[in-house]
Amino acid sequence: MATLKVPATVPSVADDCEQLRKAFQGWGTNEALIISILGHRDAAQRRAIRRAYAETYGEELLRSITDEISGDFERAVILWTLDPAERDAVLANEAARKWQPGNRVLVEIACTRGSAQLFAVRQAYHERFKRSLEEDIAAHVKGEFRKLLVPLVSAYRYDGPEVNTRLAHSEAKILHEKIHHKAYSDDEIIRILTTRSKAQLLATFNYYNDAFGHPINKDLKADPKDEYLKTLRAIIRCFTCPDRYFEKVVRQAIAGLGTDESSLTRVITTRAEVDLKLIKEAYQKRNSVPLERAVAGDTSGDYESMLLALLGQE
Repeated sequence: MATLKVPATVPSVADDCEQLRKAFQGWGTNEALIISILGHRDAAQRRAIRRAYAETYGEELLRSITDEISGDFERAVILWTLDPAERDAVLANEAARKWQPGNRVLVEIACTRGSAQLFAVRQAYHERFKRSLEEDIAAHVKGEFRKLLVPLVSAYRYDGPEVNTRLAHSEAKILHEKIHHKAYSDDEIIRILTTRSKAQLLATFNYYNDAFGHPINKDLKADPKDEYLKTLRAIIRCFTCPDRYFEKVVRQAIAGLGTDESSLTRVITTRAEVDLKLIKEAYQKRNSVPLERAVAGDTSGDYESMLLALLGQE
């Protein structure tokens, strides 16, 4: 499901570090060399390169990158080079500090990562920002959104496949009742969405569909412009069909006159080692255009080359 392409024979870490150092030195920066190395190394390999680079040259690799390149290309390379948990911590910090109702980044991180991964994100957040993620969300997010998001990012869900069918039936009825009465921020809705395992939630949503004749997200479209309802729908989509959720994020980032580079970069760098192949397939099916072609048509230069490398283009 990943699109990242690592060479069959990978150079030694020392060779990679030496080549990166050469890319940074001299009158100009060799951007193509940076992409050819970092754009084709997995998380463990990038971690080893960062460690060896610092030991060899006495400078953090990320600092060297920042000193040599800029703009959207720099952000893509930096986010990609970070460890996944550290990357999510950076994205979560930005989302919390600059939070607005339409921002779904915290939902993505909380609902498309496993329990151990989300716990690692919170640990990375502690180490990098000397505060907790929950603390920053509580400080910057207000009202019903805070009531929802703090427990959402705090969850340590059961990750196994076991499902309690009776519980799924009862909680589907609870959800239906609360939604019917427009009690969208009710404690019971928040409790179910922020504590149940993915498997349990899928069973609950399936029973909701069977019992009431339509998907739960249809009932959550009572006011299509309501950002809180959009957030609830995003949570459900991240659990039920993450590839289609991310396809929509990418589609909206590319559509129209301008490009939302922040969203496009985020999806490609966070999903290239996870399920970007499925997202590409969903994009092709939905838009009848390969995602690589759409990205190439909306970006340019080294930024385009970096994204296409992560998309798996030869």
